Amino acid sequence: IQSEQYRGIVDVVPILCVDLVLTNENGQYLLVKRKNPPLQGAWWVPGGRVFKDETLAEAAARKLQEELSLTIALEGPTGYCEYFFKEGPFGSDAGYHAVALIFTGTVRNPLVNLDGQSSDWGFFPALPAGFNLKGFVVR
Repeated sequence: IQSEQYRGIVDVVPILCVDLVLTNENGQYLLVKRKNPPLQGAWWVPGGRVFKDETLAEAAARKLQEELSLTIALEGPTGYCEYFFKEGPFGSDAGYHAVALIFTGTVRNPLVNLDGQSSDWGFFPALPAGFNLKGFVVR
C-alpha cells in the first residue's frame, strides 16, 4: 500500500495488527525499543499490521522474521489488545487506533537481529505499562 494511502486510512479506520508476546525460559518478556511513533523511544512488544490476503498466523510469522530475524513456533491468537494513541505513526492529529491479536512463543536461543524499526531489545520481568492484554473467552 502506498504511504500516502496508508496515512489516510490510519486517520479514519482502526488498523488490524498482530503483536508478539515472547518469553525466554525464565518467563521474561522480549521487548524492543521503538524508533517510530506511536510510542517512539518506549519498550514494547514486537508486532505490526496485517496485510490484505495475509492470514493472522502468516502476519505473525512475518513480523517475527522481519523485526527480530527469529523463526520459532508461535501459538495464537491467544488474546488481543486495543490501543488508542493521541499520536499517529505519521504525526497526524487524528491519533491512532489499532486492534492487535496476540501470538505467543518461547525464545530458547535468542540470536536477535533487529530491523530498522527498533534500536534495542532485551528481556524484562513484566510487559510494558499500557499493554492491556485481554484473553479470549472459551465456552
